[in-house]
Amino acid sequence: QVQLVESGGGLVQAGGSLRLSCAASGRTFSNYAMGWFRQAPGKEREFVATISWSGGSTLYVDSVKGRFTVSRDNAKNTVYLQMNSLKPEDTAVYYCAARPYTIVTMKDEYVYWGQGTQVTVSS
Repeated sequence: QVQLVESGGGLVQAGGSLRLSCAASGRTFSNYAMGWFRQAPGKEREFVATISWSGGSTLYVDSVKGRFTVSRDNAKNTVYLQMNSLKPEDTAVYYCAARPYTIVTMKDEYVYWGQGTQVTVSS
């Protein structure tokens, strides 16, 4: 079992930045690929970014490439999502998720989920 707790969400103006954190506890964090997803009101939960267990591989949805950066610190059992140049369309609840080893973009492939943190970008 892996427990995930997100933090760092909030209200920011368009063009601003936020850094989300996801602290993991339970099983060996470094065995898990980590993903970030988001869900806006009335929309499906969508993939944002993922990072491999070693941090050596990452994937991003096209809409955040060049603006968001996913990273991890296995010594701190934490994964981060640095979000720059935020846009109103980035407004959503952001979730981190974990799955064993390999990175994938499909949400149904992730086993463990956090409770989410709200990000609101004002225009």
